[in-house]
Amino acid sequence: MTPQPNPEVGAAVKAADRAHVFHSWSAQDLIDPLAVAGAEGSHFWDYDGRRYLDFSSGLVFTNIGYQHPKVVEAIQRQAAHMTTFAPAFAVEARSEAARLIAERTPGDLDKIFFTNGGADAVEHALRMARLHTGRPKVLSAYRSYHGGTQQAVNVTGDPRRWASDSGTAGVVHFWAPFLYRSRFYAETEEQECARALEHLETTIAFEGPATVAAIVLETVPGTAGIMVPPPGYLAGVREICDRHGIVFVLDEVMAGFGRTGEWFAADLFGVVPDLMTFAKGVNSGYVPLGGVAVSEEIAGTFARRPYPGGLTYSGHPLACAAAVATINVMAEEGVVEHAADLGARVLGPELRELAERHPSVGEVRGVGMFWALDLVKNRRTREPLVPYNATGDASAPMAAFAAAAKARGLWPFVNMNRTHVVPPCTITEAELKEGLAALDAALTVADQYTE
Repeated sequence: MTPQPNPEVGAAVKAADRAHVFHSWSAQDLIDPLAVAGAEGSHFWDYDGRRYLDFSSGLVFTNIGYQHPKVVEAIQRQAAHMTTFAPAFAVEARSEAARLIAERTPGDLDKIFFTNGGADAVEHALRMARLHTGRPKVLSAYRSYHGGTQQAVNVTGDPRRWASDSGTAGVVHFWAPFLYRSRFYAETEEQECARALEHLETTIAFEGPATVAAIVLETVPGTAGIMVPPPGYLAGVREICDRHGIVFVLDEVMAGFGRTGEWFAADLFGVVPDLMTFAKGVNSGYVPLGGVAVSEEIAGTFARRPYPGGLTYSGHPLACAAAVATINVMAEEGVVEHAADLGARVLGPELRELAERHPSVGEVRGVGMFWALDLVKNRRTREPLVPYNATGDASAPMAAFAAAAKARGLWPFVNMNRTHVVPPCTITEAELKEGLAALDAALTVADQYTE
């Protein structure tokens, strides 16, 4: 679709936004949101007719791109038939969405509790774990993000937690493996894995195993930096949980539904959790939807004991119809396989070539359509390009890099000292190379801040 400029409408949209919309994670007077006129596939455009290749997939949720006609049509068809219905009833779209999800989840995660998004999926997973075990504590990793609601933000392990951290949430944080910035003085992935597991064992021992209800991990941490865990780590956590009767929760909100080149990232590691959260890619964000995939054992806890939780819009028919259409599109069009192929054959190798040319790139890491570049001031010392949780003038290098990318028609996903490369899983090879060329040019700006 060719965007038609309409700056007058854009100005009106922007004025109404600035007058009335309260934006998340923002100082309201310091932001300047782009007024978006439309989107299709891997691109969106503004009211001046400028097109952007979306290397952020919205907020890492448009796994099948924008405005897929089969999903749009399914939503329209569902709206004409039944726009909404209460969650206590059996509804065709809800039942079919649950069936299709359960067919793809690992192991015996065959029961699906629907939520409105990822954060409340995490909330309910942790509630289920505490009720199932009768224990109060939850362990989660630093360098993680699990959502913005009260429990989800408290298990989060980055600065987004700080303002809401009550100190009484029953959460204990620990270090997960990350060799590039190892907390364990490791020199190899094998050392990092072994030492991270030993650290987790020690943490549990000192907290008291009988007090720990759950360990929650992002299968592949997302906005914290896309840190693919080393071989054996998740299997090691699974063994620790089994030994101590701890519920293992994997957060697949960002990594699930094709993002890593598998239906779920857990499949990369051959690990089956007790509970698994999902959202985002389940229907490409077309209508808000999330959920918890529940194991047979935990579902059995609530077979004759009511589960004390629910949501008015749990399994909303429009959202579930979008999920059914999205999953079917992904299967029919080979989207998961496409993401795996492009990631291994094009995206990974070309990002590594970029790293060789740009001193600002400290490390490249990722899988499928899920990658990050760790930007540094000094490659030898690995000093980040900007300080941890930098704001204002201290974050200027990353702001300059992002501005350079946008000027070249590339919409980046930047967080602290990282740029994430997370385009739609349906992106074409030609589009991907177009974006990588723009990224290459933008990195020359980041290079100017290196030592």
